[in-house]
Amino acid sequence: MATIPPSVPPKTTRVLVVDDEPGLRQVLTIAFRRQGYEVVLAPGAHAALEAIRQNPQPFPLILTDLVMPDGSGIEVLTAAKARSSATEVIVMTAYSTVESALDAMRHGAYDFVTKPFSPAELTALAAKALEKSSIVAENQRLRAQLERLDLPSREPLGTGAAMQRISELIGKIAPTRTTVLITGESGTGKERVARAIHDQSDRAAKPFLVVNCGALPEALMESELFGHEKGSFTGAGARALGLFREADGGTLLLDEIGELPASLQVKLLRVLQERKVRPVGAAAELAVDVRLLAATNRDVEAEVREGRFRQDLYYRLNVIRIELPSLRERPEDISRLAERFLRRFAAELGKDVRGLTTDAVRALDAYGFPGNVRELENMMERAVALAGGPSIGLGDLPSAVAGLSASPAPLLAQLPPGGCMLDDVLGEVERRLILQALERTGGVRKAAAKLLGVSFRSLRYRLAKHALAAEGEGDDDLEGSRRESSPPGAPQ
Repeated sequence: MATIPPSVPPKTTRVLVVDDEPGLRQVLTIAFRRQGYEVVLAPGAHAALEAIRQNPQPFPLILTDLVMPDGSGIEVLTAAKARSSATEVIVMTAYSTVESALDAMRHGAYDFVTKPFSPAELTALAAKALEKSSIVAENQRLRAQLERLDLPSREPLGTGAAMQRISELIGKIAPTRTTVLITGESGTGKERVARAIHDQSDRAAKPFLVVNCGALPEALMESELFGHEKGSFTGAGARALGLFREADGGTLLLDEIGELPASLQVKLLRVLQERKVRPVGAAAELAVDVRLLAATNRDVEAEVREGRFRQDLYYRLNVIRIELPSLRERPEDISRLAERFLRRFAAELGKDVRGLTTDAVRALDAYGFPGNVRELENMMERAVALAGGPSIGLGDLPSAVAGLSASPAPLLAQLPPGGCMLDDVLGEVERRLILQALERTGGVRKAAAKLLGVSFRSLRYRLAKHALAAEGEGDDDLEGSRRESSPPGAPQ
């Protein structure tokens, strides 16, 4: 019976062969090239680690000796898996022990073969390993695609005219590699805009990395951005790629670009011009393919005029400018954003919270939001955590938003010249005191009733009267209803 040969892999399939024996490397090179593979050779662990780091794409398959003069196959295996879980590794050794086999498998090896072996045996095993590698890689690709379809960056940025124009601009510039400068107050969503640009580009499957230039110590910033060689400075015990090379093929967002020191502004300008980086301590520059986005809440033009930011770098970054309006400049988006954050935090916290009361929406719309979208997001997380029922009410919002800090005393100070509606004035006083009590007790109504000197049932009646909460909301209602026997509608 004729033997069915293994399927021929595509010519682009690269296999890394790691062994300190030149003869074995030569035999495996011949065998794998006959099967259509492209073979990369490494005479030891150190060369293999360099090949794993330097190769533009992760190797789908690595064949490595277990024991070598300059390191072990476990080191190679660990480095390969750290770069890509889809890489399959077959470990070869002349030292066949149960312990070494288990150790290799524990670290994620596909299989374990003992020398001597036939090249045909190994190529057949390699074909099976590559089949698994391709399945894992495809699953990762599909998972990433599904995640991108569900990303917040795919949601509309806003319903107002200003945000609609920004959404349209993102759609136009995303497919390009043009540098974009994103400006706006702190908390307006600059990183989300950058993420939307990346997700709508052909780089979406590649890395999207963010670095806050204001959070990095100046002494380490160059190393973090461009990488360094082992021993290039005190503490550099290992080689580091740097964020530009880690983002290769993808997008890098330099947040708070205005904080970049003058010395690094010069080097960043060269990277933008040459598309190359020079790691600290390296003798040569390395090519990178990175789309650069920059963001700042500073007035960059003023920084340029005052000599704190290089004019030539500013022109390089400011090819396309996206200026984000503050949240107070687009109040039409407040309730929509609040609802979106509410749904997200309700799911994360496992709470049955489905919406906001009319009063809560009115209070949010009237608030100035000095912290912009970030402040609203934090506010909704707090509100969902405190909510005692299916709706977010005024009592779940901070006092600055709900108007709880205002004293009711001015309402009682004096009778207006034209008189007043006493019931309305007293009702407003009652409403404010109830909200203050709820705020002070974190929304626990039994405790709020105690602060106000009324029964729990009476508080429920008053909450319903002022449309602050629906009847029957919250776990404490059951206990309160058991203890109170007075008829509903009769305050005590």
